[in-house]
Amino acid sequence: MFRDARHRHAPHRAEGHATAPRRAAQRRCRRGVAAGLIWLALAGAVASETLRFAIFNVQLSRRGPGLLLRDLLRQNDPKHADPQIGAVIAIIAEAAPDVLLLTGIDSDPQGHTARAVQALLKHAGHDLPHAFAPAQNAGLPTGHDMDGDGRTGGPRDAQGYGAFRGAGAMTLLSRFPIGTDTRDFASLLWAELPGATLPAHPGGGAFPDARALALQRLSSTAHWVVPVMTPAGALPVLAYYATPPVFDGPEDRNGLRNADETRFWTAFLNGSYGPAPPNFILLGGANLDPVDGEGRHRVMRDLLAHPALNDPRPASAGGAAAGAAEGSAPKQRGPPALDTADWPDNPGPGNLRVDYVLPSAGLKVAGAGVVWPAPDDGFGTVSAKRVGLASTHRLVWVDIEWPPPAGDSQERPPP
Repeated sequence: MFRDARHRHAPHRAEGHATAPRRAAQRRCRRGVAAGLIWLALAGAVASETLRFAIFNVQLSRRGPGLLLRDLLRQNDPKHADPQIGAVIAIIAEAAPDVLLLTGIDSDPQGHTARAVQALLKHAGHDLPHAFAPAQNAGLPTGHDMDGDGRTGGPRDAQGYGAFRGAGAMTLLSRFPIGTDTRDFASLLWAELPGATLPAHPGGGAFPDARALALQRLSSTAHWVVPVMTPAGALPVLAYYATPPVFDGPEDRNGLRNADETRFWTAFLNGSYGPAPPNFILLGGANLDPVDGEGRHRVMRDLLAHPALNDPRPASAGGAAAGAAEGSAPKQRGPPALDTADWPDNPGPGNLRVDYVLPSAGLKVAGAGVVWPAPDDGFGTVSAKRVGLASTHRLVWVDIEWPPPAGDSQERPPP
């Protein structure tokens, strides 16, 4: 059975999941705590609260715009309910994150899809009333042949893979309001990243041509800095969702771009885009394992080792069990317990760690995990089978104490 490491104004302890009435009472208590924190803030003395940050690649994308919204809106109709959507909502409600980055989900700039997800979560007993999901690069047309296949207008010719704008993008949901001082790096050109590694033809020359590289943005979805306005003050969330480092040719266009999408944050933390915030949470759909699978693993290891970051190494019993059962453990170098995605060994790539929640070094971690129960166990009221139904990926969570307890706060070390 899943054990919840989160606590509120109490010594660290493990708590078993409660019944539905008890969970409802706990949520009412949380709202009371939030109100109390506001009062304390006005009084100038804010107590630390344990906040849960999570990332979940839900793989909720449809063939055309509006189709996911249609499915979400009729989810409460038993005749049309989608089991996958139901499993995704159940997992999120059980995990009860305070801030959640959804990746692999269709998005629209009007926010209709985000509001539909919020409504389903609220119906399930978990309210995340605030959302951030502006227009992104996924499916944004370029009018140019970006993948070198001699045709234009395909999903790979968009700024980020997608048959329509917002296909398989990302959405940030929060229990707390979103601040107005957001930073969106979606329009940053790939060539403008310091030290960018741009694709080239094997024989030399820009791939597919110089015009494509002059148009190509770095982000396949976006790179965001989003202040979450807690009662104790703004806590920035750094968010991104990178392209997979596969589905290309010898030029390794996707592999190079995937690496640079992650390397952007190393440049950001090193001050290339102004001073980095002293405290933050990085939520990353990196599609990159530190040692296994495809991609440039050193880039991921460099980010995890950055002195401004803390890697809590969230783990699960289910990941360890799946690695042993599928035979990936002998072939893969990384610990299977840290894996966040359940892919088959044949044809591959096997289970990998590709989804990350990384607090800044000055924040105190109170707990961490991956929602991947062992086959004979469950995640609270959600069975292991239903966890597998929701997505190939697993929800990853980290609890931090905010603000840092007196004496624990640290200045960001120099790069």
